[in-house]
Amino acid sequence: MSKRDVIFPANPHALYAEHGYSPAVRSDNLLFVSGQVGARADGSPEPDFEAQVRLAFASLEAVLRAAGLGFDDIIDVTTFHIDPETQFETVMAVKREIFADAPYPTWTAIGVNWLAGFDFEIKVIARIPD
Repeated sequence: MSKRDVIFPANPHALYAEHGYSPAVRSDNLLFVSGQVGARADGSPEPDFEAQVRLAFASLEAVLRAAGLGFDDIIDVTTFHIDPETQFETVMAVKREIFADAPYPTWTAIGVNWLAGFDFEIKVIARIPD
């Protein structure tokens, strides 16, 4: 069995070690990025919802950059929301800043009842250009 080709950002937050998972794994021309949350450096949740969403996107961007990629390389997005009905507009406002122009990646939003103290999580699959 071959080892996983793991990607870590320059300044990883404490959750990766605490929960035993990799930020991203490269496989052929795809990068599978684990769910990113709005965690402070110590792994605790950012209490302000909009700031938590922005921090999750910043964490995602750090992982993508560590792999030499950016938001334009994302092909599939899955987001998890504790209270989608009241939080949707905030998430959409941030999303419109990140993905301002078409073509957009595919996107699936899922309402959940638990995210280990967080209110929002984003995971993606990105393509690695030739």
